[in-house]
Amino acid sequence: MSFEEAIKDLNSDISVDIEVTPGSRSVSVPSGYNEWRKRIEVKLTKNAQKGKANEQLIGCLADLFGISSSDIVISSGATSSKKSLLIKGISYQKAVSIFAAHLRK
Repeated sequence: MSFEEAIKDLNSDISVDIEVTPGSRSVSVPSGYNEWRKRIEVKLTKNAQKGKANEQLIGCLADLFGISSSDIVISSGATSSKKSLLIKGISYQKAVSIFAAHLRK
């Protein structure tokens, strides 16, 4: 299956299941897809301390989708590497096309 399994359509919003690798050498959003866990993989340079990696994740996703960081909320897994995020104002189709363009590079 494909990365589309990690994205759930919530009418005008989406939920995305993500697996974060903090403390990487470079930022890569998205960096791949884990088909066993059904999560889009993300690599961040910030360490998972005092919410720094979460801030970087939200900032990177906001840039990727061209939205404000206030439109992204970590709905579960704030202290885990496996997170679910609510992204407001992005359609399922738009999310799929943006992730597809970046995952196939």
